[in-house]
Amino acid sequence: MSTEHGYSGEKDAYLTRLKRIEGQIRGLQRMIDEDTYCIDVVTQISAATAALHNLSVALMSDHLHHCVTNAIEEGEGGSEKIDEAMKAIQRMVKS
Repeated sequence: MSTEHGYSGEKDAYLTRLKRIEGQIRGLQRMIDEDTYCIDVVTQISAATAALHNLSVALMSDHLHHCVTNAIEEGEGGSEKIDEAMKAIQRMVKS
């Protein structure tokens, strides 16, 4: 079974996205520090939340296409990988 993660091919792009999200969070801290209007802060929080959500969806897609598919094809715990993915999807939906 492969030890490479499903996101390995997109690692640089994901790190770039995370750095952008980190910048959004620093911007939020600055907004609070500067007493920015509440609605503007909430709008930026929504944008950061959406960015994290979109990243998690992309990672889940990579997981399904790589890790789950490989486990099924190799006959090594495909059902367990599907259960694991479903639990992760349930956590994503709740958040």
